[in-house]
Amino acid sequence: MLPTSYPTKEEIARLTARMLLEIKAVNFNTKEPFILASGLPSPSYIDCRKLISYPRIRSTLMDFMTVTVMRNAGFEAFDNIAGGETAGIPFSALVAERMALPMTYVRKKPKGYGRNARIEGDMSEGQRVLLVEDLTTDGGSKLSFVDAIRETGATCGHTAVIFYYDIFPETTKTLGDHGVELHYLCTWWDVLAEARAQHAFDAETLNEVEKFLNDPRAWQEANKQD
Repeated sequence: MLPTSYPTKEEIARLTARMLLEIKAVNFNTKEPFILASGLPSPSYIDCRKLISYPRIRSTLMDFMTVTVMRNAGFEAFDNIAGGETAGIPFSALVAERMALPMTYVRKKPKGYGRNARIEGDMSEGQRVLLVEDLTTDGGSKLSFVDAIRETGATCGHTAVIFYYDIFPETTKTLGDHGVELHYLCTWWDVLAEARAQHAFDAETLNEVEKFLNDPRAWQEANKQD
């Protein structure tokens, strides 16, 4: 069931940040930085997968995502909602339910047997597909999913995420050069602002996180482990 009214973009961002903080999906540690998949350090880490265990928050955020996409892209802009393996799968199912559209998902790589498919579910030529994921950092991981969707003859010009890092300037260009528009609910800047408003972390930690957000590459270089 689609909501009939919804908050402004700014209020959606603030509320999303508040919910992520409330369930402790946001982690800040400047003394012992997290090591990302790239091998680089970061004082911040976010786990959007935790959202699936909180029904009230999960439902509200999926309402937010649905109305954000419809407001930005159009109310009749899509024929199919695809989730990226694995974190995008539950969220794509929830958005598809709200939009009364078919749901599919995209594997990271062919499964290696049977049809050797990357697309699971029914996706057909000419369908306009929305790719749903939990988050995006630099946008690079989305391109493989988009290409797999396009190989079916469907189109994919939009991706929607709950959380967008918004600290790497190349992200929107990477996606834009591939013909993909990004839709999101909140960023690290929204989370930092809400964390300050709530005094969710001590001031020293938040100041160091802000340094990282302003120049992540320099911070990572200065804090690289030997």
